[in-house]
Amino acid sequence: MNIRTIAVTIAAGCASIIPSIVGAEVLKVDGGEIFYETVGEGMPIMVMHGGLGLDHTYLRPYFDQLSDLGQVVYYDHRGNGKSSRPEDFSTVDFTMLVNDAEALREHLGQDKMILIGHSYGGFVALKYAIEHSDNLAGLALVDTTPVLDYQPSLSGNEDQMAALGALFSAPVADDEEMRKLWNTVIPMYFHNPDPDLLDKLNAETTYSGAAWNRAAVMLGSYNTLDDLGKITAPTLAIAGRFDGITPPEPGAERIAAGIPGAEAVSFENSGHYPFIEEEDAFFATLRDWIGGL
Repeated sequence: MNIRTIAVTIAAGCASIIPSIVGAEVLKVDGGEIFYETVGEGMPIMVMHGGLGLDHTYLRPYFDQLSDLGQVVYYDHRGNGKSSRPEDFSTVDFTMLVNDAEALREHLGQDKMILIGHSYGGFVALKYAIEHSDNLAGLALVDTTPVLDYQPSLSGNEDQMAALGALFSAPVADDEEMRKLWNTVIPMYFHNPDPDLLDKLNAETTYSGAAWNRAAVMLGSYNTLDDLGKITAPTLAIAGRFDGITPPEPGAERIAAGIPGAEAVSFENSGHYPFIEEEDAFFATLRDWIGGL
């Protein structure tokens, strides 16, 4: 296992985004539909969003800048965003989400892809890699963890901590409650939150309270720690030093320790979103890694 730390101070949003044509489509899968967008051409670089209960929009336009290296593929997990919502959310599980990702890879017509998973999307990406490692040219995991067997260390004001307790202690009532609670707690996920950016992310997001509730149930059996050794794809595990929900030690560093040849990188001025808070350094690191695959 190799561990690196990166500490830089960069103005938000200073990386140049490569102008690209974006294609939006819907893929019919067993029992539902998956909404996805593509930027660029070539080997798929599939990016899995977190939440659950959110959608892929917070990842854009940041990961668009990889479109000169391949076809960046964003999609909404089943039950999230613009993908179809099942009548019975108890049918949603990691097997379904992995199968949806595999169906999308096959639909794109490429034998291999690079897979990037952020937060809960990293949980899905790990599950996918354990089952389909041969289909991966590379696996990048951003601020995620192989198992939630530790106490997160988020801290905030009274309203934020109350909202955090409401989010994680009981089901949310509906999409609007999910929106309200999430936008109260999300500043705690950043090292230096920018209110204007958070307003923009909120305005673009389609929320799913039912998906959030189901995701919490799914976490009851989530544990990939003993299966990490099954992953043979080159792996990069990334974490923000100030991430209180998936800190480097129980997250990226344990992932890198469990996957043969994996590397862990820590960004010293970021919370849960290093691709936003240290955009230039993050993508320089990611592009370097992709270039070496």
